[in-house]
Amino acid sequence: RRGFEPRSRLLSLAELRRYRGEPGQPGLYLALLGRVFDVQRGRRHYGPGGAYSGLAGRDATRAFATGDFTPAGLVDDVSRLSAQELLSIQGWLSFYRDNYEPVGKLVGRFYDENGSPREALRAAEAAIEEALKFQAEGEERKQQFPPCNSEWSSAKGTRFWCSRQSGGVNRDWAGVPRKLYQPGSKGSRCVCVRSTGPPWGHPHSSQHSSKGDLDNPHLEEYEGCHPLAEQCVL
Repeated sequence: RRGFEPRSRLLSLAELRRYRGEPGQPGLYLALLGRVFDVQRGRRHYGPGGAYSGLAGRDATRAFATGDFTPAGLVDDVSRLSAQELLSIQGWLSFYRDNYEPVGKLVGRFYDENGSPREALRAAEAAIEEALKFQAEGEERKQQFPPCNSEWSSAKGTRFWCSRQSGGVNRDWAGVPRKLYQPGSKGSRCVCVRSTGPPWGHPHSSQHSSKGDLDNPHLEEYEGCHPLAEQCVL
């Protein structure tokens, strides 16, 4: 991975506007969260007439998250973006760090005249960090409670069932269907719950029953379904 700091050039907004790849202009740059990258090697994408030419010569961070390439969307304001949109920005930032040459920093919303981070950058980075943490916790929850397989037919109704690959999570157990209620959210979703061994997070504990995660307080059995059945038809 290319680091960002070796070159510490500071560009003003007016300076950056001169790097849109037009004839007579000195190059082709774009900025993301105030970091400026030389995207000349991607000229067919970012140069005049390219699909992403609107990103050139400016910091249009918001557009990377929303896909809004209208003048109203080609801005650097990232306030009120969702966690998923913030993760999209983080993904694009990693992409540019890996594939394009860093040039410096843009003096404006995210960096001051000395190249020091402004409050807007610190807030955005904190929000991205929180989104990454939430994403990691979500992946861990998916490993603990993989989604059920499901199908519906007018003749038989809805069938939920568990397998060792259900929910796209490969594992050495199938589990049994349960309703999972997430704190703060409405409704439930069907998940597969391990029914033997110690609870999740206590692999070597002898202080718990050998019922897997069946005693988790956020779970509920499906009415009319045997508690240890690997499928339920409702």
